[in-house]
Amino acid sequence: MGRRSHITRPFVSARVLVGHRRSQGSDYLLALYLAAIAGASNAGGFFALGQYTSHMTGYLSQIADNLVVGNLVVVATAVLAIGAFVTGAAFCAVLVNWARHRVGRQQFALPVAAQGVCLACFAFGGVFSTAPGRLFALACLCFIMGMQNATITKISGARIRTTHATGMITDIGIEMGRACYALLLPGSSVKVNREKLRILVSLVLAYVLGGIVGALGYAHVGFYFSAPLAALLLALSLPSLLIRPLGKR
Repeated sequence: MGRRSHITRPFVSARVLVGHRRSQGSDYLLALYLAAIAGASNAGGFFALGQYTSHMTGYLSQIADNLVVGNLVVVATAVLAIGAFVTGAAFCAVLVNWARHRVGRQQFALPVAAQGVCLACFAFGGVFSTAPGRLFALACLCFIMGMQNATITKISGARIRTTHATGMITDIGIEMGRACYALLLPGSSVKVNREKLRILVSLVLAYVLGGIVGALGYAHVGFYFSAPLAALLLALSLPSLLIRPLGKR
């Protein structure tokens, strides 16, 4: 019995992370995993494709700038990237709502698993050496980024967005400003939210560390480095999808 409990413990932990009953702790831990994977994937987009695939603000700027200079190829590429990102977020919403009504407890495991499958597809994007093949790989990765940001947004009730580093860094600045104000005027009612600041800083660090690992991995093995990232996402999600709830036969 003890041996069985020891073996199944990782599966139970994975099921808790993507379970339908949420806690701030499980949201935070899952967000750390996803932020690190997002950082690694974004680095992969740069090394494999020369594009940062989570940076939608940059793509919007590319559309504006290149419309002015008449570079329609870059405009079309940016539109493809944004469209893929939005489609990924929309697909995540469809999966979550479908699973909520049909399979209940798997509503969050399903989109995480879908991201793992898409990353596995991206791992073999390097077999396409043509321009259309690279566009497919770009769209695939932007689709994954949109899915991931929507997944953690849905899971956390819009409290956390793992690919939106600009928003997280802005919130860090706000909390630091509140801390400075509290130091200057200790009698005021303004107080820093230390827990929120800790979470934001750790998520940004996870994103950066993931980016470092991803940069090293993609620089050495290319697209195939996506395979272990896909395996991690599938390891998080498959226990909830394949293993029956405890106590049921």
